[in-house]
Amino acid sequence: MSEPTPKTENTQSPANADAAAEEGKSLDQLLVEAQAKIEEQREAWLRALADTDNARKRAQAEIAQARKYAIERMVEDLLPVVDSLEAALAAEGADADSLRSGVELTLKLLRSAFERTDVTEISPSVGERFDPYRHQAMAAVESEAAPNTVVAVMKKGYALHDRVLRAALVTVARPRAFDGPVQP
Repeated sequence: MSEPTPKTENTQSPANADAAAEEGKSLDQLLVEAQAKIEEQREAWLRALADTDNARKRAQAEIAQARKYAIERMVEDLLPVVDSLEAALAAEGADADSLRSGVELTLKLLRSAFERTDVTEISPSVGERFDPYRHQAMAAVESEAAPNTVVAVMKKGYALHDRVLRAALVTVARPRAFDGPVQP
């Protein structure tokens, strides 16, 4: 029988040992490079996260400012109306005609302020079809007019852009009640 060959701990030749050492270095080097890259990406992610958070906070601050000062333009347009009303109240010895002309001027200022801010009147005409989205029926009266048409306007309504701020208060027509058989 043949004797088994004794095993040596290192069966590699010196050239193989150098290649393994180089390979070990390159693996260590690759590991260091990979860890550096991971750290770089982590820092980039943290910066992106911080930028996103800052953008969110800026947007929230801008929204808060917009809400806070949303009516600034409207108030600026109404200041001349206040000035005109105060001047009318301060006028002593004014006759009815001058007060009337002052009130007409004030109303004109107010309407122009409304116009600049897209506030429109809802003023239905008599005979116009009742619109539940723009009109509020305060009463229904028997009338010769077609049912569900406006008979009278009690108070104008107003809308801001497409949104109704106050519906026009109206009286609508309803058909006359039938009192009995018609006599020939």
